[in-house]
Amino acid sequence: MQDSTSPVIIWFRRDLRLCDHPALHAACETGRPVIPVYILDDLAEGLGAAPKWRLGLGLERFARSLEAAGSRLILRRGDVLKVLSDLIRETGAGAVYWSRLYDPDSVARDTRVKSTLKEDGIEARSFGGHLMFEPWTVQTKTGGYYKVYTPFWKMVRTRIVDAPLPAPKTIPAPRTWPNSDRLETWQMGAAMNRGASIVRPHVRLGEQAASDRLACFIDHIVAGYDASRDRPDQDGTSGLSENLALGEISPHRCWAAGMRALQDGKAGSETFLKELVWREFAYHLMHHTPRILTGNWKEDWDAFPWNTDPDTPEAIAWKRGRTGMQFVDAAMREMYVTGRMHNRGRMIVASYLTKHLQCHWQIGLKWFEDCLIDWDPASNAIGWQWSAGSGPDATPYFRVFNPVTQLDKFDPQRAYVRKWLAEGLSKPSQAALSYFDAIPKSWQMAPSDAYPAAIVAADVGRKRALDAYEHRNF
Repeated sequence: MQDSTSPVIIWFRRDLRLCDHPALHAACETGRPVIPVYILDDLAEGLGAAPKWRLGLGLERFARSLEAAGSRLILRRGDVLKVLSDLIRETGAGAVYWSRLYDPDSVARDTRVKSTLKEDGIEARSFGGHLMFEPWTVQTKTGGYYKVYTPFWKMVRTRIVDAPLPAPKTIPAPRTWPNSDRLETWQMGAAMNRGASIVRPHVRLGEQAASDRLACFIDHIVAGYDASRDRPDQDGTSGLSENLALGEISPHRCWAAGMRALQDGKAGSETFLKELVWREFAYHLMHHTPRILTGNWKEDWDAFPWNTDPDTPEAIAWKRGRTGMQFVDAAMREMYVTGRMHNRGRMIVASYLTKHLQCHWQIGLKWFEDCLIDWDPASNAIGWQWSAGSGPDATPYFRVFNPVTQLDKFDPQRAYVRKWLAEGLSKPSQAALSYFDAIPKSWQMAPSDAYPAAIVAADVGRKRALDAYEHRNF
């Protein structure tokens, strides 16, 4: 049994908040000193440019929140088990608590850490909090996992979701604090280069910003969410994906707010709840079939003749927002300037890459992995495989989004296009011009360039996609 005064180490990861944090709540309930720690290990080091930079910003803001609560965030770099062992030796800590993650690499790491710590006589406990429903607790009537979203939604929509926990009134501090790295020495934004200053104004950073974002959405947007969520020319979504990705707000708080709005008769509330459950479904699939992160979920799609070269002219044009399809190019540039992309845009650019251009969805997945500040492993994977047709609950391959008619429907006045495309306009918007300040100079692009003709026209691309589907070898 551990000494009642020995500290508890809270190992933070993608849970940078004080409110509704089960692991932190449990640690504070012990009455023992609490030592918050973040460890930059190989998994975090390997993040893409934008998510790694955004993580650095999140850690900086979270450290301030802890300081305001009378605590502090200890930063260490290296192998997790070695770092924790060193901290245990330095502080006399008798326990390590953390919030669960569900991607296979994190699961393998956490399993090794928990087993080793327990063998050494250290209390090691993992807690929920990143999801509302632990993936192994949602089962079909036959005891299997769900492969289609709608039955999954019907199963969980009436389940009790834990009420959000309050932030701890106090976080007991140790008598002496262990040494900490300085965050700036980690250079979390190094790969962003000059793009960091362009994206930074679009970041809504930290727990308070996430809470304000949720409140604004519930008060002013959710009632019309059924329609507004599909309009990239409007401010019609919650924008919370950025904060959910790093756990600056919990899904439980979002669910509770959505349920209150539903009870208040706000029409779009159920659609918002369904979007939260779509995130849960992505994690459910990643837990049960981790191959979804790296390969075709439907394995017979391994035989499909996608182009796998990310450096073909078509793939490069797509990455740079120079396909000649206005909806595609506007969405790609929005991502490069803001670090996020409207969900309707994500569907359009993914469909165009995988169907019109016949490029492998992995090319797009990896580009998003590098460019999105709201990058999430499960959501990114399921989104790309849904669009490509190779995943569970996927759009049929023969459903090919037409970027022109989609623009007519969801950006009829071309406000979104004018905001993000500069070429051909006498007075481009500042947002459109900022794209050229963010991109690498080696791309040699300028607002004065002529806008390109479509590399693959909408009707031609659809025919190509259908021909490839009809002649597939599976």
